[in-house]
Amino acid sequence: KKLEANEPHTFRFKVPNHKVVVIDDIVRGRVEWDADSTVGDFILIRSSGVPVYNFCVAVDDAMMGITHVIRAEEHLTNTLRQCIILDAMGYSRPRYAHCSLILGQDRSKMSKRHGATSIDQFKNEGFLPAAMKNYLALLGWNDGTEKEIFSESELIERFDLRRVVKSPAVFDMQKLRWINGQHLRSMNIEEVIPLAKESLIREKICSNDDDMFVKLATITCKGSMEVITDLVNQVKEILDYPLKLTLSSEEAKVMISDGLLEVALGVLTAYREDDFNFTSEQNASSEWKVWVKGFGKKLNRKGKRLFHPLRVCITGCLSGADV
Repeated sequence: KKLEANEPHTFRFKVPNHKVVVIDDIVRGRVEWDADSTVGDFILIRSSGVPVYNFCVAVDDAMMGITHVIRAEEHLTNTLRQCIILDAMGYSRPRYAHCSLILGQDRSKMSKRHGATSIDQFKNEGFLPAAMKNYLALLGWNDGTEKEIFSESELIERFDLRRVVKSPAVFDMQKLRWINGQHLRSMNIEEVIPLAKESLIREKICSNDDDMFVKLATITCKGSMEVITDLVNQVKEILDYPLKLTLSSEEAKVMISDGLLEVALGVLTAYREDDFNFTSEQNASSEWKVWVKGFGKKLNRKGKRLFHPLRVCITGCLSGADV
């Protein structure tokens, strides 16, 4: 009647009564719908003449010969409509895999309020591409072993949709940081230096010409970094030498009462006597350890009573990169 009267109208798909649609979902197993009661006679073409998403997608999948559709569980009812359309047109359905949603730590759907929302933001916060791929792959999947650190080639080789679980994964920023730290520590120093330099320049800590400074900062901080920006914070702390603030803490008060002054005077004497003029950059670490051992014997100190006050005297901090 609307056609004859030239009135605005839509085109709907007439769903047969009691029609049941079943798919064998790779992730969720058998999924079954009573189509009539779930979606009813749904719209294919709007009154504006524009076809709806599900009609377009079904036709597009058929024309492109799509074999697998992998998407979020939120699309399950869309899959129902698309299967009905594909069946009506006489095309084969693709295999479907509906993955569970990623949740925030409060177990609600992941959203902007849970933190970084763009790749650029993660990059600026110091996360590596390899670590991001590694962590995201582990959200709802494992290879059947206890292994958690994967290279990209290992992920490609081992990934199998049949090992994706249907229970929702929780996005854990601390776990992402840990995985990023593992990837950082597996890189050689020459690979980390350009990343460190970019961050240090962005924070105006050094200039493009300060290559030696960047190298020494990277060598100093690499072992304790989880993300590249940790280096920035550690370098700032080292340069600030916040000794006065550190000495006001409760932990430092115990150290002060246990002869911190004696250690400080010993370090100053060693510096004035040029004890820290090591023979080469390569030998600095081993020569430093020899000096510390001798220094401890001289003051009759070892373990925490030696290393902790020594760190405070040299860095002005209670914790941080390996001295």
